[in-house]
This record gives sequence, structure tokens and C-alpha cells, in this order.
Amino acid sequence: MIDLYTAATPNGYKVSIALEELGLPYRVHALSFERKEQKAPEFLCINPNGRIPAIVDDGFAVFESGAILVYLAEKTGQLLPEDPRGRSLAMQWLMFQMGGVGPMQGQANVFYRYFPEKLQPAIDRYQHETRRLYEVLDRRLGEADYLAGDYGIADIATYPWVRVHDWAGVAVDGLPHLQRWMAALASRPAVQRGLLVPARPETDQRVVTTAQSMLTR
Repeated sequence: MIDLYTAATPNGYKVSIALEELGLPYRVHALSFERKEQKAPEFLCINPNGRIPAIVDDGFAVFESGAILVYLAEKTGQLLPEDPRGRSLAMQWLMFQMGGVGPMQGQANVFYRYFPEKLQPAIDRYQHETRRLYEVLDRRLGEADYLAGDYGIADIATYPWVRVHDWAGVAVDGLPHLQRWMAALASRPAVQRGLLVPARPETDQRVVTTAQSMLTR
């Protein structure tokens, strides 16, 4: 049984989607940001950076969402090609999300939605850069159905961010390949289930073994 420490954020959804796609049993620990549970000493033993998500698999802790996706893919032999070039391509697009889409869109969220002052130059800078990254994704998805050719962890990492583009004030108009890809991922049952984790209101230590058990409880 894998223990998943998470919250309802794009980075958290990456891991719950992957666990659902892989059919792995897991127990959910929903952390409250309001109570700063991600900074509790007990959790810092799992993730010294005090961020979600993190997992513990038979006593082995893994933090950083991208690292968790790679670990789960390697554990199961799924969602990541085994050949060096295919693996490299998947890792390139995973790193594109980790180093580009996530940080830039995250800053767009902060300055557009949360920052107490409306700093228009900062809003413009991060929205424009996020849109530029979306255009890179659109060009790639005009060449292949999925980011690394076949569906895998790069798609799982990227989709939870792009699906909430409106929250950052970034449009996907004029990006037909990106929109087609978004619709394809949105239609996947495992993606739909993963986006329900953690349940609302937050409940601690829910055991999820199958999609059906979660959807019917």
C-alpha cells in the first residue's frame, strides 16, 4: 500500500492520476495548508522541503512530483518507454513541465489571483511566458498524439496545469492541437478519478483500491 500525501493542487493531481492509471492501491493523507500540515515535523521527515505531493512506498519516501512519477513508472514498467531514446523524449517533456509550465503558470496564478497589489508588468510577464510555453506544447502536439509519442508521465504531469489555464488568466484560443490533447486527457476515466483526490471535504487516510470504490463511497 502506497501512502500519498497530497492536496487539491495541480502537482498533487499528477500523482493521484498516475496511481489511478497504474491501478496501484494507495492511502490518501490530505494535508491542510490552512493548518500548515505540510510544515509539520512529521511530514518534513518525508519531504524536507515541506511541499506536496509525497509518497511513502513500503517505508521508502519519494518527494517532488516529477520524481514520484518516474518512480511509479519504473516500479510498474508502465507510462515510460524503456528504450533510451523514447525514455529521453519522455524525460525531456517531463522536465519541460517541471522547469517551465509549472513555475511560470504558478507565478501567473500568484500575481493574477493572489498578490495583494496588482503589478501589471509581473502579471503580463508570467501570463505571456505561460502562453508561449502553451504554444510550444501546441506545436509538439501537432506532430504526435501525446507529448512523448505515447501517453505517459509527461502528459500526466502537464495536464493538471493546463486544464486550469483560466485561473492564471491564460487563454488556449488558437491552439487546436493543445485543445485536442486536453479533451483526450479529460475523457480518460483514470484522469477523472485522479482529479477527485483528495475528496472534498478533506478526509484523512482514505484507502483507495479501485476507481469504483472511490466513486461510489
